[in-house]
Amino acid sequence: MQFTEFVKYLPKIQKEQLPAVKAHLKMAPLERVQSLSANYYADKNPRPSAVMMLFYPKGDEASLILIKRNTYPGVHSAQVSFPGGKAEPEDKDLSATALRETCEEIGVTANEIDIVMPFTELYIPPSNFLVYPFLGVAANTPAFNPDPSEVSELIELPLQTFLDDSIIVTSELQTSYAERIAVPGFKVGEHFVWGATAMIMSELKETIKSVL
Repeated sequence: MQFTEFVKYLPKIQKEQLPAVKAHLKMAPLERVQSLSANYYADKNPRPSAVMMLFYPKGDEASLILIKRNTYPGVHSAQVSFPGGKAEPEDKDLSATALRETCEEIGVTANEIDIVMPFTELYIPPSNFLVYPFLGVAANTPAFNPDPSEVSELIELPLQTFLDDSIIVTSELQTSYAERIAVPGFKVGEHFVWGATAMIMSELKETIKSVL
C-alpha cells in the first residue's frame, strides 16, 4: 500500500473501536491468556512503559519499523520488538516515553513523528511491565540511527506484507515461563515475532484492516 493512501485512512482508524484483548488473544500462547485480564496484574504494581508503532514512507510504500534487541542477560534478550522502554520521571506522559525511547533507540526525533492515537495497554508478566503502544507516523523517510548498545538490527516491514495473513505462523519455543510450547507469531523475513510484540501487532493489524 502506498504511504499517501495509508495516511488517508488515519482519520478512520482514529474513530475505530479497538479490538483490545480480543485481538491480543489471537497471538497469545495459552500460558499467557490468564495474564491478559486486568485483574491478573492489578496487585502486581507493574512498571509503566511505552512503545512506538511507527509507519513511514519507504519509497512510495508504507512501512512499519521493528527492531531486534541485542543479546543481554534478560527475558527480552535478542527479541524483535517495537522501539520503546520504561517510563522515566521526566516524561510528561506515556506518549512522551514512546517518543523519547524511539529517539534514543533508532534516532528518529520527536519532531519527526505525529502521534495518531494510543492503543490498548498490555501486561508483560516476565518483566512486570504494563506497556502502552502508540501509533505514530513520520511524513518523511527517517534517517535511522540505531543505538548499537540496544539494537542489533532494524527490520522494515512493508504494510502490505503486514496485512497478509500468510505471515501468521506457529512455532515451538522455549520461553521464560514454559518449556517447548506452541507460540503464534508473525514470520517477518528470517525473524519470528512473538509474545507481547505480536499481540500488539495483532490489534494494530485488525484495526487497520477494519477500515480498508
